[in-house]
Amino acid sequence: MLQIIKYKWLYLIFSTVLLIPGIISLIVFHLDLAIDFTGGAVFRYTFSGNVDETQLKEVFTQQGVSVVAISKDNAGYVIKAKEVDPARNNAIKTAVSQKFTDLNAQEVSFETVGPAIGGETTKKAFIALFWAMVGILVYIAYAFRNIPKPYSSVRFGASAILAMFHDAFMVLGLFSLLGHFAHIEVDALFITALLTVIGFSVHDTIVVFDRIRENLGKLSRSMGFADIVNYSVVETLGRSFATSLTVLITLFALFVLGGATIKTFVLAMLIGIASGTYSSIFTASPILVIWEEWVSKRKQVR
Repeated sequence: MLQIIKYKWLYLIFSTVLLIPGIISLIVFHLDLAIDFTGGAVFRYTFSGNVDETQLKEVFTQQGVSVVAISKDNAGYVIKAKEVDPARNNAIKTAVSQKFTDLNAQEVSFETVGPAIGGETTKKAFIALFWAMVGILVYIAYAFRNIPKPYSSVRFGASAILAMFHDAFMVLGLFSLLGHFAHIEVDALFITALLTVIGFSVHDTIVVFDRIRENLGKLSRSMGFADIVNYSVVETLGRSFATSLTVLITLFALFVLGGATIKTFVLAMLIGIASGTYSSIFTASPILVIWEEWVSKRKQVR
């Protein structure tokens, strides 16, 4: 039989190595937040050629706009600014057109969000994440309450939560790096993607843990806990990969063929689903085995 749990420490070391750059980036660079969270205005312009960004900033500054950042993407130039009165947009558009007449300046979009709304969005996003985690822990602890002793349903639930944190920080860390180096912003849809990833991660982990629970009551007690977990993981391996692969193929098609407005959402889902598939097998189960074996050894010492 395929030996997966035998190399449990290697999987956890590998996960840690993957997470460290993202966590460092989160601490140093944070996330590149869209105006959904920060409040302010975003102007998107297209030009028939390259534009001197210093001159572009000067035009906005002359119109009383406090520019925060200017970046370029496939759709043109993105100008992020502090709060702007929407009534000023026509004057700003005219000024840009006059300054860059030879480059055929065209406004693609103009968005504005008040700081109060942005702050409220941020607050509600963190509250949603917190209660999702609490609800998952309580549910798993309750659902696995009849697990054979001396094993603990709380440890099953906590292991699933740790695997969920692994997936959440994998997504957050990569988006922090992408935000710093590729100017990819995190918007309200990103929170939706993150909550979906958390749900998928726990769902996949529960499938594995449920098989472990069944086998604990079915297989011989002469088998060690690690052997039972390994047997259960191998049993669910094909199902986990098949389910995730179909989702990943669909998401990849959406990422390639979908519109620009959903690319961040789809990218977060792609990273999260791939990470969730990995963590349910190679993170949650090894954590559970290490924890249960540690508790067992402590009891023997006592």
